Amino acid sequence: MYEAYFGLKELPFTITPDTSFFFSRSSHQDALNTLLIAARSGEGFTKVVGEVGTGKTLLCRKFLSALDHKEFLTAYLPNPYLDPMGLLLAIADDFRIRYPQYVSQHQLLKLLNRFLLEAYAQKKRVVVCLDESQAMPLDTLESLRLLSNLETERRKLLQVVLFGQPELDVRLAQPSIRQLKQRIAFSCELLPLALGETEYYIAYRLQVAGCRHPRLFSHEAGRRLFKASRGIPRLVNILAHKSLLAAFGEGARKVTEKHVRLAVADTESIRVASPFKERILTYLTALLIGFLIVAGALVWGGWL
Repeated sequence: MYEAYFGLKELPFTITPDTSFFFSRSSHQDALNTLLIAARSGEGFTKVVGEVGTGKTLLCRKFLSALDHKEFLTAYLPNPYLDPMGLLLAIADDFRIRYPQYVSQHQLLKLLNRFLLEAYAQKKRVVVCLDESQAMPLDTLESLRLLSNLETERRKLLQVVLFGQPELDVRLAQPSIRQLKQRIAFSCELLPLALGETEYYIAYRLQVAGCRHPRLFSHEAGRRLFKASRGIPRLVNILAHKSLLAAFGEGARKVTEKHVRLAVADTESIRVASPFKERILTYLTALLIGFLIVAGALVWGGWL
């Protein structure tokens, strides 16, 4: 690819959640600090919400890697679209809890409770992270609340962190699981990057990848990239990667606004997902043109 051409040790803008590229100058660092405080204070539920592409999975992995494994036992479920029994089995498997082949839900809960009590006796905290939580069925969310009832007189035996898209808030607003919503002690929101953050984000990832060029992306390229991506990190990565490819293919040593425009034109998700205001403006413009055509036809017909 273009690594050697631009003096890079690795690709800087992959969309896989690599914790070495974690960007600390944004709402992600605030969320990470909140998660660490919640974990050490022994709170039952914590929630992290963010739009698609804002870096929830990367934050989750950074959080898990930041925990001291001498103090914490952790489980990570990337796809919690499970029924209540399936969720219990997935948690038991992640903690390597042995259970009979035809175990019942009651038996599994007893085994999980025993595991949590043993961890507590060893002065260890147990944390379960659930990614894509907006996809969890309501009855599974409710069973998760019942599982969190396992506690001592001093603290909860199990801590749960829910990562999800904004639809998670809609699900938690359902009256049937209002008790779960009341138990969420900490809540974080991952926001898109601002213009200055986007430019610094690009420079930071290039630096981590080994780039020594002071400004590989021109200021105009950074502004265009921010406008097209709306500050969503995943889209920033996709466009920055394609912009580097365009510059490399042209033999340029610096990414310009023209290269970003080429990247935008080649990215369907950018072209399709236009901002809401632009869609409304397009609709109103078409409506106005149609109205003028009809009005003109009526006036012309009356004059004839």
